[in-house]
Amino acid sequence: MKKFIIVCLAAAMTGCGIYKPYTRPEVSTEGLYGSAQSADTATFGNVRWQEVFTDPQLQSLIEEALASNTDMQSAHWRVEETLAALKSARLAYLPSFNFAPQGAVSSFDLGPVTKTYNIPVTASWQFDIFNALTNTKRKSKALYLQSLEYRQAVRTQLIASVANLYYTLLMLDSQQQVTRETAAKWKTSVETMRSMKEAGMTTEAGVAQYEGTYYSIESSLRDLDHQIRQIENSLCSLLGRTPQAVERGSLAAQRLPEQISVGIPVQLLSNRPDVRASEFALMQAYYATAEARSALYPTITLSGAAGWTNSAGSMIVNPGKLLLNAAASLLQPIFNAGANRARVKIMKAQQEEAKLSFRQTLLNAGAEVNNALSQYQSARSKSDLRAKQIEAMERAVESTELLMQHSSTTYLEVLTAQQSLLSARLSQIADRFDEIQGIVNLYQALGGGRETDTETKKK
Repeated sequence: MKKFIIVCLAAAMTGCGIYKPYTRPEVSTEGLYGSAQSADTATFGNVRWQEVFTDPQLQSLIEEALASNTDMQSAHWRVEETLAALKSARLAYLPSFNFAPQGAVSSFDLGPVTKTYNIPVTASWQFDIFNALTNTKRKSKALYLQSLEYRQAVRTQLIASVANLYYTLLMLDSQQQVTRETAAKWKTSVETMRSMKEAGMTTEAGVAQYEGTYYSIESSLRDLDHQIRQIENSLCSLLGRTPQAVERGSLAAQRLPEQISVGIPVQLLSNRPDVRASEFALMQAYYATAEARSALYPTITLSGAAGWTNSAGSMIVNPGKLLLNAAASLLQPIFNAGANRARVKIMKAQQEEAKLSFRQTLLNAGAEVNNALSQYQSARSKSDLRAKQIEAMERAVESTELLMQHSSTTYLEVLTAQQSLLSARLSQIADRFDEIQGIVNLYQALGGGRETDTETKKK
């Protein structure tokens, strides 16, 4: 009968979650990528960042950022903090020992002085019958694992941020080069228009229009210079540098992966650091609830002391004698049971909030993958169209310039054609940047940039 009661009690406590380990809630990943749904098990996020970003100067900047960025260093110390908390939770299983010597000098009515002393070593050991210590340890482990994913999230974000800023600089450099070349051509055109005015082939209005456009292009060069300085300063901030020029390559020389696979949606659960961190937060909430339930049950503690003393009741003996005592205590909450039950309800509510947050994080991750892939595909599909547009606008500029010199075509048609050509060339550069940025964003959205085992061992 006793055995039956013990089994029933154990089953009841297991059912109420004191002993039951965490299991991931059922989450549907069907359609998570939207139109980008894939059944391919390979994923772009598993590729090492060195294989994605092959520009040597960019690789050097990423390595510098990983070593010097303050957010990355803060994330490292956060991991150390949670690791220490986990070690502390594991040590709670062991008995605690304290050395507590005591001494006293007393005299009654100015009588002889009496000296007493106790030199005990006390010990205390809590039995983890109802998994209070185990749930605390599991919660600490989940917090530690979450901190690892937080560091990974910072790492992934840092790699993507450095890459995006670097490619932004390359885009601005290319736009600056195109604008500078255009400004030089416009300066020549202004001089030509002045010569034509002197020859009576055009009017002052035409010269003024060309001059105004030329000054507008020169003004845009100043804007590009300012934008380049701002991006360089932002990049230096990530690198832990003071503001300075950043050495870099060219946009035309960039070579990025051509074949991209997003993998199956469920892989986000194992790749994305924010999704994993959100699940570890749910795991913490689960074990916090179990820990709160454990407080409803008795706590059994063994304690004892061993040492020397010269105080034996009413007698004082010299030299001292061996002191030994042992005790066991059982603490069952009575008057604070209501508060403990309320704490269980609070933890349960927080657990449900964490579950909703986990599901929403997964949905956000799927949307980011879809957005990044759409950005990449859209920019790439415009590449051939933009090249044909530029070719057509170059013919238009050449034709209108010839017509203006030898027929009745006005300077406004030439002006419009040249401005359209400049706009098309700048758009072509922006399209290439969007394509590259789409790859960077997709790599980040799929949880790329994870530490390798070799990198982890170096820390």
